[in-house]
Amino acid sequence: MARARMGRTVSLVIAGAILLWIGAQAAGAYANVPTRFMFLFDLMALAALFWALVVSVGLWRKRNER
Repeated sequence: MARARMGRTVSLVIAGAILLWIGAQAAGAYANVPTRFMFLFDLMALAALFWALVVSVGLWRKRNER
């Protein structure tokens, strides 16, 4: 049960990070935000995706421990 909940959390983090990143890129282009600030959104998205990768690998390893 806990693994399924964590899998759902990972999928929501991936989807949310991508959607927020796309929205931030569009809003930044519309508002002419400097590139150095837009780079922060890129780093936040990469951090969220890296976290999702680490957790996914952990879930995969736990599933294969049997």
